[in-house]
Amino acid sequence: MANIDFSLQHIQLELQRIDLRVQLEMRRMQQAGQDIDDTLRGLRVTDADANALMARPFATPWGRTPQAGLNQQDTRQFAKAEQGIAKDIAQLIKQANSAGQHLRLLHLAEVFGLSQFALDAFLICLAPALDLRYERIFGYLHDDLTQKQATLSLILDLLCEPGTGRLRWLSQLDADSPLLRHLLLEAGTHQAHRPLLSQVLVVNREVLLWLLGEHTSRQGEIAAPTLLAPVLLTVDAAQLDEVSQVMLCEPALLVGLTGPDSLAQRWVAQYLAHHCGRPMLMVALHTGGAAPRDTSENVAGPPVMDETQQGRLELALRRALRDARLQGALLVVEHWQAGLLDDVPQMALWRHLTAHPLPVLLCSTRTWQARGVELPDDHLLRQLAVPGPNYAQCAAGWAYFLAQLPSQSALFEAECAGLASQFQLSYEQIRNAVSGARESLKQAPTVAQLQVSARAQSIPTIAGLAHQIQPRHHWADVVLPDDQKLMLREMIAMIRQRGQVLEGWGLGKKLAASHGVSALFAGPPGTGKTMSAEIIASELGIDLYRIDLSTMVSKYIGETEKNLEKIFTAAERSNAILFFDEADAIFGKRSEVKDAHDRYANMEVGYLLQRMERYDGVTILATNLRANLDEAFTRRLHFVIDFPFPDEVQRLLLWQTLFPPTVPRAGELDFGGLARKHKIAGGVIRNIVVGACYLAATDQGAVTQAHLQHAARRELQKMGRLQD
Repeated sequence: MANIDFSLQHIQLELQRIDLRVQLEMRRMQQAGQDIDDTLRGLRVTDADANALMARPFATPWGRTPQAGLNQQDTRQFAKAEQGIAKDIAQLIKQANSAGQHLRLLHLAEVFGLSQFALDAFLICLAPALDLRYERIFGYLHDDLTQKQATLSLILDLLCEPGTGRLRWLSQLDADSPLLRHLLLEAGTHQAHRPLLSQVLVVNREVLLWLLGEHTSRQGEIAAPTLLAPVLLTVDAAQLDEVSQVMLCEPALLVGLTGPDSLAQRWVAQYLAHHCGRPMLMVALHTGGAAPRDTSENVAGPPVMDETQQGRLELALRRALRDARLQGALLVVEHWQAGLLDDVPQMALWRHLTAHPLPVLLCSTRTWQARGVELPDDHLLRQLAVPGPNYAQCAAGWAYFLAQLPSQSALFEAECAGLASQFQLSYEQIRNAVSGARESLKQAPTVAQLQVSARAQSIPTIAGLAHQIQPRHHWADVVLPDDQKLMLREMIAMIRQRGQVLEGWGLGKKLAASHGVSALFAGPPGTGKTMSAEIIASELGIDLYRIDLSTMVSKYIGETEKNLEKIFTAAERSNAILFFDEADAIFGKRSEVKDAHDRYANMEVGYLLQRMERYDGVTILATNLRANLDEAFTRRLHFVIDFPFPDEVQRLLLWQTLFPPTVPRAGELDFGGLARKHKIAGGVIRNIVVGACYLAATDQGAVTQAHLQHAARRELQKMGRLQD
């Protein structure tokens, strides 16, 4: 019995009951003198037909005229047959209940509040969708063989008594009736100019598939929610439990989930669906055309949407609400911001939402209010902020998505924590990064591959405001004292471990203003400041951007702060390292206030101090003159690394390091003599090596000591140092 689909048997019995109505109407038409053997019936109107039509009373179908009708014996036979079918239906309902099956047709009638008339009208429209013989039968009843679907007139003929009273039943078939409002029935094609009674109604295809047990929502995916690890939920568990309890007690509940991470919102929705014991229907709300303008990106003006787009939104939402009712599902509307105008729900969409008797979750990237729209007394509205994942949640997210790969990932907890510290990504970006790092189905991605993919997921909005530096150097290229190298490694370690220390160990709650790491690189030109920044970026797998301060500083009051705010905001979204070269030009000492210009200059420095503390990324300031920096500013730095002018030993190492082994040489080159003779920094040595190589290439030979000495002389002339 468990394999029997009682729902299909129930539909068959209900259609047998409708068959009795159809047979009764056919018998009446035949007894009224209609010639069923006329092959042109339904295609012509004879004189006799015209006279009979004029003699028929108002609102009276064929076979219902006073001179026509069935005898009492026929009427009793039809009534007895109908009673027999009713008993069969009652018995089937008992069997279905015993087998633990819910009859889909009964469920449809209950959840949408269909009257017996509405249910019978639905069955009449359902008949030709399940059995094509009804097309010819309906053509016969219409006296029009081209009309194969149910019309309003046919429904009234089969279900109502003749006379004007039957016209009152049309209200159960209009646009506001449950059958059409919930899209159970839809108007046939090309109905705009047809008379009301000849308009066609057909069963919606998704509803038909659901009745047959094969329903998949056109609007989204219906699935049982999976139980996720609590650490992945970015909302406090107590708040979620409170909302889930309200959902159990007050089913007519609207919950607004607001936040930047759509996947974090989806996981919160899964949690609520699981605790409420409902399947979940995910629906992405969109217009199907040009998207409305998103005001979340500092774009002036309200969203713009034409009537066609509004109609698509409304239709998509109505279908989703219908499917949620059919499945008893928790409807989750993603991209709810598409349904907002000036951060207020569109009235048409709100009207459908507040008529829905089940909970609905509205996921949006923008905050919104139910301002100017009415909330019925039987509905509640809750707003729940869903922030992006913190460090611990990002680390858990990396581990979660890596564990989903067919090939088991070899990454351990520490490596996932390192990725979480280096890249501030949303769950959706982490998922895409893991997917993008896979080169094959058999081999798990490496940390380096994940870093590259994570960097690609960072939104490169800073690219138009700063110059990206492609790291070319490694630890072997930098020549610094051991203590400076150690400080650089400590800085890298702080960036990697900041999540664990600030969030895992709780230091961020009281002892740190942000997750940001800031450093000052101070030293003469060419001593390795930019090279060290490149090494840090290369080690961490993070993009490095040099800030052109000349484009930031403005003589107009307040413009400098605006320009720098754009830089910091873009950098936060890009997971980039900000490298401020010649930083003393803007981060200089605050001066004594003598006039308005001094006061506003000091305000700029004060603003920058606060903005640096709020920035969660990595900031490196490079200056040639450390003494020019304000002490209040340096106190806020995590690292101050002095890049000393290289001594003779370091200069020799620089010559040896910067001269590529692939360059052809003519004999032994006296790097030691050059190091002793020329007291120059690494940047100048690099220029000399490049110049000597060009000289050698011009001579079509290898680099000689003379080429190096000539290039050194030219470089010293450029610097204004004719002798060394």
